[in-house]
Amino acid sequence: MRFHVGQRHERVLELVRERGSLRISDLATELEVSAVTLRRDVELLAAQGRLGRLHGAVVWPGGSDARALEPEPATDAASGAVIAMIVPTTNHIFADVVRGARDAVEARGGRLVLGMSGYLDSEDPVQAERLLSAGADGLLVAPGWFGGVPVGGQEKWLLDCTAPVVLVERWAPAGNPAAVLDRVRTDRAHGAAAAVGHFAALGHEAVAAVIQDGPHASQITTGYLAAVETLGLRPVPGSPFGTEPRSTEQERYDASVEYLVEAVTEHGVTAALVHSDEDAIVLLPRLRARGISVPGDLALIAYDDEVAELADVPLTAVAPPKRSVGELAAKLLLQRLGEAGCGQPQQPRRHLELLPELRIRSSCGAAGTAP
Repeated sequence: MRFHVGQRHERVLELVRERGSLRISDLATELEVSAVTLRRDVELLAAQGRLGRLHGAVVWPGGSDARALEPEPATDAASGAVIAMIVPTTNHIFADVVRGARDAVEARGGRLVLGMSGYLDSEDPVQAERLLSAGADGLLVAPGWFGGVPVGGQEKWLLDCTAPVVLVERWAPAGNPAAVLDRVRTDRAHGAAAAVGHFAALGHEAVAAVIQDGPHASQITTGYLAAVETLGLRPVPGSPFGTEPRSTEQERYDASVEYLVEAVTEHGVTAALVHSDEDAIVLLPRLRARGISVPGDLALIAYDDEVAELADVPLTAVAPPKRSVGELAAKLLLQRLGEAGCGQPQQPRRHLELLPELRIRSSCGAAGTAP
């Protein structure tokens, strides 16, 4: 039977009062929670003077029989942890992010439990409360912030969370209260800049961009614009071109095709970065129907590399390190739990950015490796 926090504390006190002393591992097993959760409960109850604590055991205040318990062998304080992970979807990049996190948690003898927000920011705290109340020890979360960063106080519930939190593929700008949280994300600006740099190395002087609106649009836009300026490429009117999610799919694709056709025929564009690769695959036959071949008339690089290599013209693509993001986020959270479980001083908070890889295929018109 699962208990809420208050119920669990009362049950801990009841069991220790009845038996005089208990090993923490035995108590965690009986209450069906992780040892990390139980250690945190015991620390709080001991600080309140309601329990006595020995190495690996708890004792009723004033009791002596816990001293007769054989000491437990030292263990990793984060082993066996239950980690809650909240993502907006398990489609697209998050499928591999979740797999990476699960592998890291299970390698430490723990368990990953999943919550879904469906990109509704109001659902994130609901899912977190449910999972933490059920015994999760820490939280990995990719909040449903539309622009990828919190606005209007969307971060407040995270700062009120009593469990350790690591942001995944999200960030908070300097000055926002959530900027103090640990986070792991892909450096998508670097990925966009690498794509533009590859085009420039192939001799393209005018590079357009079609960027799907959403949590990663700002980073991709920043990288694209910075690379165009740094490399001295010719600016393309209206680029980057944003595709609004509020329009229908048909309208989005029609607008993107019209933009690219005009860019090629009127502005001398010979290359384009398209986010995402699903959009790029949809655009290929539509461009062909308008007399624009890929890569003959227009070299393409897609962003995300979920299905890019399966296009009839295999697409060069920017590939975020999805599994590594999940793995490193989980390891960072387990580190925080280990510090708390052993009473160690917490190490400085960390902001980790992983660089994506550019995978070269035939849509650029040249095979090789990324510069």
